[in-house]
Amino acid sequence: MTAKNIDDDAREPHDPLLATPWAQLAATSAPSGSVASQAGTQNHRHPANKAKRSDNGGMQSTHGVMADIIAAPTTQASVAMEGIKEYILRENLQPGQALPTESRLCAALGVSRSSVREAVRTLVALDIVEVRHGHGMFVGRVSMRPMVESLVFRGRLHPGDDHQGLRDVVEVRATLDQALAPHVIEAWTGRDDEELDAIVEEMDAKAQAGLLFADEDRRFHLRMLEPLDNKLFRHLTDAFWAVHTLTVPLLGAPAPDDILKTVRAHRDMLAAARAGDIEAYRQATSQHYAPLLSALTTG
Repeated sequence: MTAKNIDDDAREPHDPLLATPWAQLAATSAPSGSVASQAGTQNHRHPANKAKRSDNGGMQSTHGVMADIIAAPTTQASVAMEGIKEYILRENLQPGQALPTESRLCAALGVSRSSVREAVRTLVALDIVEVRHGHGMFVGRVSMRPMVESLVFRGRLHPGDDHQGLRDVVEVRATLDQALAPHVIEAWTGRDDEELDAIVEEMDAKAQAGLLFADEDRRFHLRMLEPLDNKLFRHLTDAFWAVHTLTVPLLGAPAPDDILKTVRAHRDMLAAARAGDIEAYRQATSQHYAPLLSALTTG
């Protein structure tokens, strides 16, 4: 048990969580007459509501902007969910770090235990919170797993639609690779990398044996994006790769010739990137996805 995840009945005298005016956020957000609306003093403002100057010189409320973007009915559970996210951001907590206990969240937010539990269940589903039974709540990995699961389900939801859902995913992945071409070329021109060379050789060996190489494919694409400053590119690519890999089995086994074509495309992508040839890189990227898109179109 970590110091932050203290026992429910052992509150610290100067608990920073309880000192945070979340009760005021609850009071201004919750429906009139609810427990949350009765908690705290109306005249205080949550730090998230602090006015800040916009680009055009006007004053905007951060909380107000978010309210405009996310228009949803406010419940005690939604207040609790936003409060937990605010706490993670304000305390700059990282994945794996402990969160306050359930009773401390209830007291700070002025909401019921059931509302906190409902909020936590939602945040767990979003991979923002992780619950370790017997140990408490922790910041989750905040990964793209929820998006992956949703897209995989979408791809399998209508089996009679000629794989339109899967085709959409593959087209988005291919478009992302094409869009990243200038960044990849800039990063890899004249650059040697034994790891990438080894990955391509592993692909080739498996293809010659009639085997698939999903793991090598993932490693190849993530390695190509590793030198890029924007790490979100890697996360998005990995997410779409996961969707791609989980749904492709719906098509059955690929033709041996298609497997060999895919290996050659990877080899050509690497060679073009090192040569600084963006057009050759884009052509190789198109060849990489061509067999699968053809199977999705004719299948």
